[in-house]
Amino acid sequence: MRTEPTWRIPVGILLLLAALAVYVVVIARYAPSLIGAWPVLAQTVVYLVLGVVWLLPLRRFLIWMETGRTSPPDENDRS
Repeated sequence: MRTEPTWRIPVGILLLLAALAVYVVVIARYAPSLIGAWPVLAQTVVYLVLGVVWLLPLRRFLIWMETGRTSPPDENDRS
């Protein structure tokens, strides 16, 4: 368990906010022109998928913020 503060947490939060802002701007800029003529239900599905897809890399990113590694620690590794 971590007892000392680490630089990765504030930097990670800033990187996460910046990446989400870029993702939102890209989606808001390009998605309407690509799917704007689709039926409303199809657009809803696309926006739901795009709203969840940013969560995919989040686990490894949070592990990095906490441990400094991108993979989860072993069950036997309690350091």
